[in-house]
Amino acid sequence: MFRFFENLVDPYVAYEENHTPPATLFAFLKSYAQPFKKVFVVTGISSAIVALIEIWLIAYMGRLTDMLSDTTATAFWADHKVELILVAVFILTLRPALQVLQVGLLNNSILPNFGTLVRWRAHRHVLRQSVGWFENDFAGRIANRIMQTPPAAGEVVFQLFDAIAFAIVYLIGAAVLLGDADPRLIVPMMLWLVPYLLLVRWVIKRIGPASEAASNARSAVTGRVVDSYTNIHSVKMFAHHDREVDYAKEAIEEARKTFQVEMRLYTIMDFALVLLNGLLIVLVVGLSLILWMGGTATVGVVVAATALALRLNAMSGWIMWAVSNFFRELGVVSEGMQTIAQPITLIDAAQAKPLLAGPGQIRISDLSHHYGKDTGGLHAINLTIPAGQKVGLVGASGAGKSTLVKLLLRFYDAETGRIEIDGQDISMLTQDSLRGAIGMVQQDSALLHRSVRENLLYGRPDATEDEMIAAAVRAEAHDFIQTLEDSDGRTGYDARVGERGIKLSGGQRQRIALARVILKDAPILLLDEATSALDSEVEAAILNTLYGMMQGKTVIAIAHRLSTIAQMDRIVVMADGRIVEDGSHQDLLSQDGIYARFWARQSGGFLGDDGSGVASAAE
Repeated sequence: MFRFFENLVDPYVAYEENHTPPATLFAFLKSYAQPFKKVFVVTGISSAIVALIEIWLIAYMGRLTDMLSDTTATAFWADHKVELILVAVFILTLRPALQVLQVGLLNNSILPNFGTLVRWRAHRHVLRQSVGWFENDFAGRIANRIMQTPPAAGEVVFQLFDAIAFAIVYLIGAAVLLGDADPRLIVPMMLWLVPYLLLVRWVIKRIGPASEAASNARSAVTGRVVDSYTNIHSVKMFAHHDREVDYAKEAIEEARKTFQVEMRLYTIMDFALVLLNGLLIVLVVGLSLILWMGGTATVGVVVAATALALRLNAMSGWIMWAVSNFFRELGVVSEGMQTIAQPITLIDAAQAKPLLAGPGQIRISDLSHHYGKDTGGLHAINLTIPAGQKVGLVGASGAGKSTLVKLLLRFYDAETGRIEIDGQDISMLTQDSLRGAIGMVQQDSALLHRSVRENLLYGRPDATEDEMIAAAVRAEAHDFIQTLEDSDGRTGYDARVGERGIKLSGGQRQRIALARVILKDAPILLLDEATSALDSEVEAAILNTLYGMMQGKTVIAIAHRLSTIAQMDRIVVMADGRIVEDGSHQDLLSQDGIYARFWARQSGGFLGDDGSGVASAAE
């Protein structure tokens, strides 16, 4: 039975991805609810039927009271046995069947699957955002919104059917029941219902914004806490434990204050509800007694009216809480939409095609990019790199080297200009095919918190075990991988490396990153300080590996240590976002320009941030 309900909706059903999700709350929820339309209709109908049955049971209690009053004990069974048996059968069979249908749809079809669908699609959407988008927010806050929005959306749907639809039908049924007994009994119910609805309106108007503020504050706490944990080495190294505690406390206190505001609303609501419910009981029961004493109502009417008043008294708090919780969770969803519903700005062109395999020529024409600012970035770069050529990219920090690489990978769309690979404009290519043709090793090669094997196979998932090990051997990584063991006893290639590879040394992380790129074997190779984390002995071995990797590939290598790129076919010097020198190592030395000064001052060492050069003690 459970599997029947659980399998009514597939949360992973195929859907058309939207670059610009709906910006309004209900349109946003409606877009996620499409696979559930039929289930929602049946659930709504079953909720209404369950509510009507509850009203009928109270009405039947009044009828049973009148039947007992109008007959003797001996005649009661003889006169009403068929009716009583049918009612008993209904209560024991059909009523629980309808209840199981409603509960099964809510608890097993909707709640697990709707939240899963929202989380799955939201995660897919966020992963499609650009690198620049992630750089503008806390990873912890993004993750928190992905985690808390789906259950909130599920709770919204649950309350809609379990409480709100039920309550509407129940209140209408109660009015019909009282009116059928005596129209005058509707008056006290309306005297209660009007201020009750005004109270609901008052709570709704305030609970949504208060909930959104509280949810936003909780996300801020998560963002700050995760930021501290992610950078725990810096926290410990600079002895800033107390500073981080205060940094988190500031957000925690703001979360406490916003939650206090939210809870005050519930306290006011509960107090007002007690007063209103007291008024309901006194008016309905009191009027029914007056009508009975006046001979215009039977004992059954008094019993039914009293039972209904007490039932409404018990239900009103639940309804109020459910309605306020409904809007509270809408506030959480609204806060989550600030991340989940953001449009994707870096998208494939409508007619984007996969990159056609070629030798790897790169042509850059009039390329400018300033990150939306007036200064910085790149200015009118023109550069052609023939297929198979090895180019060293040199310049002080801020010269534009990393920006050029990011644009080549299309982490950003260039503001003006054009980049072509083998004559194909990268803005007209699919992003996955473009990046699939480029291998990159960065200065800080963070690894996934997975096994060494999974990290290596990230380069080429279909590689064989022998190919993977061969890549590790070439990167001088195989020997140390054999010695690894994690806290769960996994060893070698099965050992987990910790978040961002934190359990490994910088050199070990770099060698695994190199092995991953070796395994990828892409025609274009980007190296951004690829050996900066290695000691001199290991670097010498890795450089031999790198030079071997470069054969037959188009290479762009960024390096502050000029000795690592002196053997390149060509060296391009950048300054202030422009190319200022271009030639071989010997050509640039003979020109006695910027590169020559870098080389002379550095003596084979490192290039300082200001371009002045810092002598290397190692060389």
